[in-house]
Amino acid sequence: MDNDTLVIVWTSGDIEVAQNMVFMYTLNAKKNQWWKNIKFIIWGLSSKLLSESKQLQEQIKEFINHDITVEACKACADRYDVSEYLASLGVEVKYMGEALTDYLKSNNKVITF
Repeated sequence: MDNDTLVIVWTSGDIEVAQNMVFMYTLNAKKNQWWKNIKFIIWGLSSKLLSESKQLQEQIKEFINHDITVEACKACADRYDVSEYLASLGVEVKYMGEALTDYLKSNNKVITF
């Protein structure tokens, strides 16, 4: 990866935060080419929220259609019993501890919500 990669770690279970900041910024950052590469990580309670919100699910599909890499923490998704569901949306569900560490050690920008 290079320094034109943004990694967004979404952990909030608050739908207002998701709709009015995290998802809005992510899609606009890609569409407007503010970042060449965006990795969007679903971690913690956000995995449960995503499984319950059809609107957010549609936005995740739009992310994928715009070449935003979407990943989810398998340990967290398993806790909420949503791993298979997230995978059916096109999300790559995997253990994220090592991957996040690699993102942090690389020349990437990492933000969390």
